Amino acid sequence: MNPRDQTKPVSADSALLREAAGRPFLRRLPVYFRLSGPGWLQSAITLGGGSLSGSLYLGVLGGFGLLWLQPLAMIIGIVMLSAIGYMATATGRRPLPAINEFINPVLGWGWAIASLLASMVWAMPQYSLSVGVLQQNLLPGLLGADGPLGETGGRLVPTLLIVILSTWITWSYDRPGRGVKFYENLLKVVVGLIVLCFAGVVWRIAATAPGLDWGVLAAGCVPDFSLLFRPAAAFQDLIAATPAAHHAYWTDWIVRTQRDVIVAAAATAVGINMTFLFPYSILQRGWGREFSGLLRFDLATGMFIPFTLATSCVVIAAASQFHAVPQPGILPGEDPAAITAPASPRQRAEYAGLLRGLGATNRATPADQRLAATLVTRDAPHLAAALEPLTGAFFGRVIFSFGVLGMTLSTITLMMLISGMVVCELLGREHRGWPLRLGSLLAVSGALGPFLWSKAAFWLAVPTSIFGFILMPIAYLTFSLLMNQRRLLGADLPTGGRRVIWNVLMGVCLGVTGSASAYMLWDKGGKWGLAAAAAFLLAAGAVDLQRRFARPPASPVGDETR
Repeated sequence: MNPRDQTKPVSADSALLREAAGRPFLRRLPVYFRLSGPGWLQSAITLGGGSLSGSLYLGVLGGFGLLWLQPLAMIIGIVMLSAIGYMATATGRRPLPAINEFINPVLGWGWAIASLLASMVWAMPQYSLSVGVLQQNLLPGLLGADGPLGETGGRLVPTLLIVILSTWITWSYDRPGRGVKFYENLLKVVVGLIVLCFAGVVWRIAATAPGLDWGVLAAGCVPDFSLLFRPAAAFQDLIAATPAAHHAYWTDWIVRTQRDVIVAAAATAVGINMTFLFPYSILQRGWGREFSGLLRFDLATGMFIPFTLATSCVVIAAASQFHAVPQPGILPGEDPAAITAPASPRQRAEYAGLLRGLGATNRATPADQRLAATLVTRDAPHLAAALEPLTGAFFGRVIFSFGVLGMTLSTITLMMLISGMVVCELLGREHRGWPLRLGSLLAVSGALGPFLWSKAAFWLAVPTSIFGFILMPIAYLTFSLLMNQRRLLGADLPTGGRRVIWNVLMGVCLGVTGSASAYMLWDKGGKWGLAAAAAFLLAAGAVDLQRRFARPPASPVGDETR
């Protein structure tokens, strides 16, 4: 059934929108907030463990110098989501059949399957972070390794509870009438609480001596791409203190890690599975052409602003506590009484591994030891413990931990919802009933995260985000082609200057994500990664050629050009 056939909700929302159209802007806001929803879903999924981890490690490695990255990545994503939203509201057609019919079924099926795989993989760090925060921050006496449940039980019990809670919330989306509203309103509340939690932490840091250098913060909002090729300034000073023979090793390690974190943080701003969720959530609400203004408002207030505020607060908190600061409890000669957050066995192993990387012939100096101690990966308990002396236990541990839980749990439910939607689309079924419910359970694969990952729970989000980012060009290429498809858009196809602007913006987005994805494919997958990408493009090209030769001659009207 086409969503446009659901006349009652469409006419009710349209009537509200028309009634508010003649009011001053401030008086229109309550109606806009009441009708908004798809943008908040995007915000809830992007404000997850990936964004949190990316923000943490951006602060650790780049200090305040990378504050610009995630808002810029979000702007790139919003350009593509705006194009996707335009096509959904103009045509009212489900994207996957439209892509298969008007563009290429290889791209269509690739987009859907990649969205499903991204949701299944990205769910893993959400579970790891949720369980880690419960074990280490909120309930260490009950769920910690020394608690009554033991190490395995301390992971198993919260994991099962998260699965049950997330399944109940996700399946509420399928309830007739109020299910979608309940789901969206619940996520609006969660997103608001996430922003308040992290804003409260930064407010406490700023209010406590020595506070924050707002001039340095402002400078960090200006894009600086040099950190893709060189270590941050604070690390350059630490590297300079090491023997000259060690400089290349430390520089290469830091730059490679910075690139991974930069790509991971950019990937979590808008993931490929978000490009799947957005148009279908619009169609579910029956939005048509008259909702184009509300769509832009929804993306700005429901997605961009909450994401920018929350991630910037985490970057600021991490940079103020960890950037170029050694992990306590690792360096020899430290006073045990002054250590508030001792190093974990995992961090000690990382520290030793970093020094072994110098090679057997290069003896580690105290400067090398100090640099290695600054580079071990931190986790939620380390940031919470580092904040406690400044913010107190309530803000540093409790509020921070609830912010993390809000991010991860909301994202888990949306990963499940997207998985269910993809399964319904692949089966050609409506997004309801048991196909949606059973399909959503594919994302329960994330429950394996706490059991399969032995490193920092936060760091799991980095490799999974890189995986998701590599898939992004599939969506961007597909929707760039769809935006120029006259047979689909008809009279709604942008013309003249509007078409030029759309294509320039989408071209920039595709160029940035495509080049970064190709680099990561080569860096992580080598010749096999590039071969897989080439095989996918060749398959798409072969199908396109076959369809062109099989297509009947164009009609005299000439309206079938792409």
